[in-house]
Amino acid sequence: QVQLVESGGGLVQPGGSLRLSCAASGRGFRFNGMGWYRQAPGKQRDMVATITSGARTNYADSVKGRFTISRDNAKNTVYLQMNSLKPEDTAVYYCHVIGVSPWGIRNDYWGQGTQVTVSS
Repeated sequence: QVQLVESGGGLVQPGGSLRLSCAASGRGFRFNGMGWYRQAPGKQRDMVATITSGARTNYADSVKGRFTISRDNAKNTVYLQMNSLKPEDTAVYYCHVIGVSPWGIRNDYWGQGTQVTVSS
């Protein structure tokens, strides 16, 4: 069984910062790709940032230069440091993980989501 636990969301003023965390757990599982997606009310879920087990990163153009994704492989945890936040960053942020079971079964896993609100 795989579990993802997200934390770090909240209310922040424009220009402020937040740091999101997502801890993945699963006995014997390998977590390869990890990332963050977000969904604003009435809009589709979009990729924000992804990172591989080798620390290769990819960012949406709208957050490049402001957000930084990182991971701690020993803790199976992925982070998203969000700086210079804008009102348009307001959304529910979801952690996403590609996990491989001890028997080689590959699946996608999603966190419960954490609300990020940027408003003055």
